[in-house]
Amino acid sequence: MKNAFGYVLGFLIFVAGIPALMWWVSGRPFPWAPAWPWVIVALLLAIPGLALSIWSIVYMKRVGEGNPFDAYNHEVAPRTKHLMTDGPYGFSRNPMLLGIYIYDLGVLLWLQSGWPLIVFSVEVFLLTLQVRSEEKRLAADFGEEYEAYKQRVPRYFIW
Repeated sequence: MKNAFGYVLGFLIFVAGIPALMWWVSGRPFPWAPAWPWVIVALLLAIPGLALSIWSIVYMKRVGEGNPFDAYNHEVAPRTKHLMTDGPYGFSRNPMLLGIYIYDLGVLLWLQSGWPLIVFSVEVFLLTLQVRSEEKRLAADFGEEYEAYKQRVPRYFIW
């Protein structure tokens, strides 16, 4: 049950909640869609971003034998048992968040409003604090293996 709770909570916050908040602050009516070229561009970001996050979660469950939702040192679901350095974690130490950020950029383009950018900025700020906390835990859990991985693979982006 604890496993399902973490996944449901993650979905409610990152896939539904934050985009809903972005829509609300945009002032756009519901339903609303931008002009056709923007629809395509927004979807070309949102869909692969969400796919990257899902791939990362599945990989973490299968290879790491744990779950992603560890909020500010509070274990919401069982933590991973193995350090993941391949798959999506081979090019980003945080591919789940990278996927969510790409998904949210798609939502921003869909909404075509500056106000959701504030929500996105706060999300990035808070999640960066979470990532820094998580990095300390990973260093404590996996020691030199994590430090070597940290030197090889960037926090978010390949470049």
